Amino acid sequence: MRLPVPWLGTDSEAPFPPPEQALSEPDGLLAAGGDLSPARFLNAYRRGIFPWFSEDEPILWWSPSRRAVFRTDGVHLSTRLRRRLRNSGWTVRADTAFAAVVDGCAAPRDGQSGTWITAGMRAAYLQLHRLGHAHSIEVFDADGRLVGGLFGLAFGQVFCGDSMYSAESGASSLALAMLAQRLRGWGWPLIDAQVPNAHTRRLGVETWPRADYLAALAALRDLPSPPGDWRERFGTWPAAALGEAARDGLRD
Repeated sequence: MRLPVPWLGTDSEAPFPPPEQALSEPDGLLAAGGDLSPARFLNAYRRGIFPWFSEDEPILWWSPSRRAVFRTDGVHLSTRLRRRLRNSGWTVRADTAFAAVVDGCAAPRDGQSGTWITAGMRAAYLQLHRLGHAHSIEVFDADGRLVGGLFGLAFGQVFCGDSMYSAESGASSLALAMLAQRLRGWGWPLIDAQVPNAHTRRLGVETWPRADYLAALAALRDLPSPPGDWRERFGTWPAAALGEAARDGLRD
C-alpha cells in the first residue's frame, strides 16, 4: 500500500517532513512507514506529529491542520459531575497501572470492531513507559478497582495525551481534570489532545491552528522538567480535591 505522502525508511533518527506539508485530505496525513521505536516516537511528538492507524494499514503519521488542546486552567467539569465525584470515594494516582490503562483504552468502544492501539502500538507505549517517557493517570474506586484513566507522553513542560477511557461514568473526566490540576501546579500550561471529539469538547478542549500549536510546543518542549518519579510527584488524590475549584483552577 503506497500513499501520496513521503515513505519513511529504517533510520529512526531521520527527520520527519515538516508538518506544514501534511495533506489537507485526509486532513493532517504527513507520512507513512517507519517504525514505532522510542526514538521515532519522541522525534514525532516533539514536532507535533503522532501515529494513528489500524491493524490492516501501514504506520501513518499525522499533524492535523487544527489541534485539540486543553489549557491546564481550562478543563470544565460540571457542578453536577464534580458533586458526584466528591461523593464517589474514588482516588487518582499516576504510573501504578500503566499497562492496564492502555488495555482499557484499547478495548473497542460500543459500535466499533477494532482499535488503533494495535499490539505493536501497545508494545511501543510500554517501552516508552519503562524508559520514563509515557505516563498513565489512573482512577480507582473505593474498593481499589481501576475504573478509568488516560495515558500519554511527557517531555519538557508539555503532556501529549493519547487516549482515555472510563469503565465507570466520569472516570476519564476525573483523570483529565486531576492531571490538569497537577500540571498547572508544576507550571505546565497545556495538554495536547490531538484531535477533538464530543467528549473532549464537553470538557473544554480548544482547537488551535497547527502553526499556533507548533509555536507553543517549540517553546515548551525543551524547558526543564522537575526531576523525580511521576508516581511520587503526582501523588494520590481523592476525587473530593476537585471541589476546591478556586484553588485548583477548575471551573463549571
